[in-house]
Amino acid sequence: MKKLLLPTLLLSFGVNALTGLEIMQKVDARDDGSSIVSTLQMVLIDKHKKKRIRQMRTFSKDINKNTEHKSVFFLTPSDVKNTAFLTFDYSGNDKDDDQWMYLPALKKTKRIPASDKDGAFMGSDFSYADMTDKNLDDYHFKLLKESIIKRKDDKNPVWIIQSLPKNKAVIDETGYTKSILYIRKDNFMLARAKFYLKKANRVKYMDVRKMEKIDGIWVATQTTMTTKYGKQTLHKTILSNRDIKINVAIDDEMFSVRKIEKGL
Repeated sequence: MKKLLLPTLLLSFGVNALTGLEIMQKVDARDDGSSIVSTLQMVLIDKHKKKRIRQMRTFSKDINKNTEHKSVFFLTPSDVKNTAFLTFDYSGNDKDDDQWMYLPALKKTKRIPASDKDGAFMGSDFSYADMTDKNLDDYHFKLLKESIIKRKDDKNPVWIIQSLPKNKAVIDETGYTKSILYIRKDNFMLARAKFYLKKANRVKYMDVRKMEKIDGIWVATQTTMTTKYGKQTLHKTILSNRDIKINVAIDDEMFSVRKIEKGL
């Protein structure tokens, strides 16, 4: 499995300094397991600080070295229960990712076209495009500088990398004109990011607040995404991961349109 969503590095400046692209290649090559099952809590917070909470069960599996399948099943509350999401994530430029959303109220499965992938995923600050891994060949990367992310209990050295889409098609699909990525040096995890949206003055801030090493694999266990217009916070999403199981057997049927329509 390749990771850039949801959920960094080894070397420091000097004789063996890496380029921005080389750093991102190491991020992309980081071992994140062949399969993951987890329970995900999504907290949606509007500009008036009103909260909505959703619970999901998530599954992901490497089908081969170039293909990863992911499914998400909404458990609560009742207004989204049995809603489900399916992604076929392909690496390389030869095939676009496939995404489907099952809407129980309509008893209908909707295919997500590329033109809609910059839209909000289930009312959150994450887009449909954020639910798939990024193809490194679609971007120009530049190493800007080194820094340190300071938190209450620790300090993490990072490299700060600028990511620019190579063409308008990538901008239209992701909704981002530029990204600033903070990559941890010790484990090649994306720790923080700033995404510049096509919409004027709108920026999204991602922060991996917590990450854990589970069965030798680093996993983001709490991530926030905040959308701002200038200095005003428009909306915020908090994702919390628990009951995480890595490298477990998952039947391929879990990743089918028939399964998301049937539910868990």
